Amino acid sequence: MNGGNQLLDEMRIQLRDVDTGHLHTLYIDVYDTSLSRKWYAALNDLLANNNHLEKNYCFLGFAESPRNGQYILDQVNHSIDAINLADIGYRIDDNFTLENSIEAGPVGPGLPGRKIIHDKFNWLHRYFEDLQGTSGSSGSGPTDYYLRGSPETRWHIRQLNLLCHEFESWALSYRKIIEAPEWQRPSQLMCWINAPRFELTDEDLDSFGMDALVKDLGGVTVGVNKAVGKHHYEVFTDEGDNYDRATDTSITTVLRAQSQAAGDFDIEWGKSTRDYSFQIEHLEKFRAWLIKNGWDPEDPQLTLGHPKVAQVDLIKSFGVDDPQYIWETLYKHLDVYSVQTSEQHAEYPYHWSDVHYMDQQVNALTGR
Repeated sequence: MNGGNQLLDEMRIQLRDVDTGHLHTLYIDVYDTSLSRKWYAALNDLLANNNHLEKNYCFLGFAESPRNGQYILDQVNHSIDAINLADIGYRIDDNFTLENSIEAGPVGPGLPGRKIIHDKFNWLHRYFEDLQGTSGSSGSGPTDYYLRGSPETRWHIRQLNLLCHEFESWALSYRKIIEAPEWQRPSQLMCWINAPRFELTDEDLDSFGMDALVKDLGGVTVGVNKAVGKHHYEVFTDEGDNYDRATDTSITTVLRAQSQAAGDFDIEWGKSTRDYSFQIEHLEKFRAWLIKNGWDPEDPQLTLGHPKVAQVDLIKSFGVDDPQYIWETLYKHLDVYSVQTSEQHAEYPYHWSDVHYMDQQVNALTGR
């Protein structure tokens, strides 16, 4: 399962059934590369320091989970209301419903039904950027709006970004359930609050590239871009062949390459598309889109894709490598209980549905 890569460690994640308490173990082979060594060290620090694992932003694209589209939009509107009531000088006159977020009509190839309305969520992301500012080497840092906000208001600002991406992931699987059930794209995002960042070096950039745009079932990749803003492939996927939208700053900020990473990581639970003709053709279109917009697809400084640092041993973890069976097992265990490496071990007994979960996260964010 390691594709010929040298291994650094085997880590274990225990998933929990919140109703029965039953635990299921994932066994993960950690690669030995420049980037994975830095990531692994950062992960061990997170475990040792007992950083808060964000369980309200963990299992994405599981369309029939309790965190479904309606629930996510309710949380978006709740955070918008909280921001408007905070009197920080910024007001959002917007409301999100399934009707204005998802296209109506029949579902199928070339048909509009259940497609996400990207303009709606480009604006949601824009609200977040306006309120929080941008980070990274070329970012401006926190805005006055953000600095004026209470810890609770800052939490709600941050939720706009997380909920935006969570809904986009949910909507993709929501459509695929009808159009092509085997191509749902569930994933597991392991993100810790206040995760320290480390700078990427030229050697680390070897793990990025066009090949890293395709994820494998059970593949473990370094987590979401730590520089706020959309990256090239996100914009291409949102806008398709409409090249002009790539530089439309009324919708999104300047595209940013990834310059930093953290001990966070993602696990891909969707079926790999690597060897399918539609994936190959899609990447060729993306390559042409990059060139048309003045970028070199082979330039490592673009930091394309999600670099792979480890791989779930599917047979050891599930007994099979069949996605449908794996999804059925995961649906029963949509809660991370513990993470263990050869160096560290941490347990996470809390859950996103806890009554005081927001307070737990605000305390973690502020170091209370």
